[in-house]
This record gives sequence, C-alpha cells and structure tokens, in this order.
Amino acid sequence: MKPFRALLRDAVDRATIYLPVIVTALLALGTYWLVRNAPKLLEPTAKAAPTHEPDFFMRGFVIKNFLPSGELRSELFGTEGRHYPDNDTLEVDKVRIRAISPEGLVTRATADRGLSNGDGSEVQLFGNAVVVRDAATVASGRAAPRLEFRGDFLHAYLDSERVTSNKPVTLIRGTDRFTADTLDYDNLSGVANLQGRVRGQLVPSATAPTPASRAPR
Repeated sequence: MKPFRALLRDAVDRATIYLPVIVTALLALGTYWLVRNAPKLLEPTAKAAPTHEPDFFMRGFVIKNFLPSGELRSELFGTEGRHYPDNDTLEVDKVRIRAISPEGLVTRATADRGLSNGDGSEVQLFGNAVVVRDAATVASGRAAPRLEFRGDFLHAYLDSERVTSNKPVTLIRGTDRFTADTLDYDNLSGVANLQGRVRGQLVPSATAPTPASRAPR
C-alpha cells in the first residue's frame, strides 16, 4: 500500500492535469453570467416624423430680415404667430409687412392671415390681402408709379419682387385700374401677366399735349 504522501502527490498531479479544463470552464461560466446580468443597451428607435403642430407661439411680435451688408430688408409684424417645424413655416394673424428693394422701393402688405416660409422671402396672404408699392424715383432716374394689388389671396416673393395670385385680383397702377382672374407681376421686368376675365380702366393724363406732340392732320 502506497504511503499517504505518495497518494497525495498522485492526487495533486491528476488535479494539475485537469486544472486548465477546470479554469476554462469557470471562466466560461463567469462570462455567461456576466452577459446574462449585464444591463441591456438601448435599442435604436426610429425618429418620429414631425407633425403639423406648432412648436412655439409669439404674440405682438416683429421679425426683421437684413441684407448681408447689414441693411434692413423686411419687417414682418403680427398679433399672433405659430411656427410649424414640419415645413418650417410661420402662420401669422393680422400680418403686416414692410419690405425695401435694392433700388430703395418700399412695399407694404397687410392681410387677415399670412403664411411665411423659414427665411421670410415668401409670404402668402389670405383674406383682405393688400400689397402696395409706393411711388418713387429709383437711382437710375426712372419713375416708378404707385402699384396696389388687392384680392382674397396674394403670394408675395420679397427677394425676387413678384406678386402672384390664382384668385381674382385688382391691380391699380397710378390712376389706371385692372381686374383679372389670375395675376403674375414681376417688378424686375415691369410686366404684369393678367389672365381670365381681364378688364381695364385707363385714365388719360391730365397734362395737355404740347403742339409738338399732336398728331399731324
């Protein structure tokens, strides 16, 4: 019979042979336990599309836009405004606008309600819409007569100096008056495209013609 020391040595030798397997098994069990009990990562969620609901309100406000040179480009006043993030528009009650063109022409607009895009370059006017460009003499010396647009809907493009409408409008140029079903006016070209039932009233100038301007008999 082997002495106790020899038996102990044999047991230690056998344990040494299986030690790597035992350690590996313990590490595997520990890793499995850590994975099972570790906090779960937050799963990515799809970003909800913005709804057509206002994200902020304004009351008794004015918004000013400036040119890169620092000069005032336009002012927008309103009794109440609501911003919609889904299309970056501003809806304004009792809107008033004052815009200044690069030539120095002043345009004013009013309506019961307005809808402006994000940078204020376009404003849709609803209900009792009026756009007026004051008479002036531009830097080139050209005389610009007073223009007035009236209708239930007008779309004003402040940067490109256009006024359009797909509804009946009235155009007053100086003392002349026109009505039409639709309008597309370009101030840069000075052309007003009137379509539909177009009617015009031309008032002759009060200045008497000079003899040189009379047609020969």
